[in-house]
Amino acid sequence: MQEIFSGVSWAAVFVGAIVSFVVGWLWYSPKLFGVKWAEGVGVKLGDSSEMPKVAMISQALGLFLMSWFVAVTAASDALLTVILATLAFTVMGYANGAFAQHSDYARKVNAGYWLVALVIMVICNGIF
Repeated sequence: MQEIFSGVSWAAVFVGAIVSFVVGWLWYSPKLFGVKWAEGVGVKLGDSSEMPKVAMISQALGLFLMSWFVAVTAASDALLTVILATLAFTVMGYANGAFAQHSDYARKVNAGYWLVALVIMVICNGIF
């Protein structure tokens, strides 16, 4: 159990998760990919008062856990492990979107976001 805490930069974990969350907010907004993404997954974009709370909380928790995973692998000189895991889960998410009949565009937007979040978290571990 100690290996998931030892040498972890908690500043990198929190900053990586928060920055990735903010980038996700922009990524899925109408200013970037949101409108066409929403069409591709069959949802309607609403205003900030209509944000799905469970989805937002789950996203924040997932980003925190992913950022922590990046920090653990960075502390143990195993960043390639988290890169491989992220690629695997990104491909699985892409496949899941295909099964759900989401558009190719929407699947690429989702995959792109996960890869960008990973890069942000790796950079945060390099900085902090």
